[in-house]
Amino acid sequence: MKLLLKLAWRNLWRNKRRTLITTLAVMFATLLSIAMRGIQLGVYEENISHAVNVFSGFIQLQAHGFQENPSLHRSFVLDEKLRSTLTNDSDIKGYAPRIYADGLVSFGNNALGAALFGIVPDYERRVATLASRIHSGRFLSSDTSNEVVLGYKLLDNLKATIGDTIVILAQGFDGTLGNQRFTIVGSVKTGSQEFDGMAVFAGLSQLQQLLVMDHRIHVVALSLGNLYQIDNVASRLASSIDTSTIAILPWQEVMPDLKQSIELDNISGIIFLGILIVVVAFGILNTVLMSVTERFREFGILLSLGMPQRKLTTVVFMETILITLLGVAIGNLLAWGVNYYLIIHPIQFTGDYAAMMEEYGFLPMMRSSLHFSSFMNTTLSILVIALVSTIYPLYRTYRLEPLKGIRYT
Repeated sequence: MKLLLKLAWRNLWRNKRRTLITTLAVMFATLLSIAMRGIQLGVYEENISHAVNVFSGFIQLQAHGFQENPSLHRSFVLDEKLRSTLTNDSDIKGYAPRIYADGLVSFGNNALGAALFGIVPDYERRVATLASRIHSGRFLSSDTSNEVVLGYKLLDNLKATIGDTIVILAQGFDGTLGNQRFTIVGSVKTGSQEFDGMAVFAGLSQLQQLLVMDHRIHVVALSLGNLYQIDNVASRLASSIDTSTIAILPWQEVMPDLKQSIELDNISGIIFLGILIVVVAFGILNTVLMSVTERFREFGILLSLGMPQRKLTTVVFMETILITLLGVAIGNLLAWGVNYYLIIHPIQFTGDYAAMMEEYGFLPMMRSSLHFSSFMNTTLSILVIALVSTIYPLYRTYRLEPLKGIRYT
């Protein structure tokens, strides 16, 4: 076997130009595939982290059925046992209890439907970046203050300004209609046009009073160190809390639209990379087939001298594997360098394109990643496609007869 490997290696460099061109093709495909996949996964991670940090949280605790059909009655109490569980988990950076409700906001002659969010400002600062997204004015001072912060579009649509007083009308937990006056102290711009056109943030205690909720809440949003801790934290919580009444929902279930858009983009990226690898496969097939057919006379002589057909086929197979491994190895090394550089120095978009991306809630930045899966999957894909592309040349070699090979021109 060692002799056959040595023979295969020497055969590769009998035609240096063809070997180098094929190696460069494999290397370029590997480099481009891994770099593109790394950028794709890096952009996903950045935007997911950005989205969950704005308001939703990495994980949410909700009453069962609230996600599918929000209702004031699908609520629970954040008791001391649950608080202790969340506080003592080292992976949970912070938690924020909230109330979600629908209501009517009026100012002067203008009245608009709104999504009401009861929050505790101090808790929110540990979980979300909402307090840093102030568009004008300031954030809530406490959960007991008679203040509200509106989405900047809702503030514009109401034709109100900072310091004005609005009236919020909403149906309470007991079915009665309640109303309360609040002072506008600020507006936020989250990047979601729809959200900024309907969001009203008030103190948790004030909204509990308006909705007659006592101490009940709808959601507890959790902040974690990174996305990879979600499964472990969710598993620990499932063994510590009563999951018959409280559902543990990761961001994918809280924001299904974001998940679906990422999955759709991911599929298109995989299809493009698949096309690229198939093109390389045809290049490998062409190289191996040409290398085999132009040596038929040589092969015929070797067979006539007694070289077994199996060993001759093995040499051709080794040539293909060696040239593929060489290209893949160089491609992986260069791809690691490119991805690492884009992690340290991400591409920052500017101008109108950056403004457009920020307007729709995306970061105007392109950062890569060094996921082992992107290297492994690309390497295995190219190796498999190289093996498949050698089937026909190997078949031609294996079926070659000594006399026909010698006479081949």
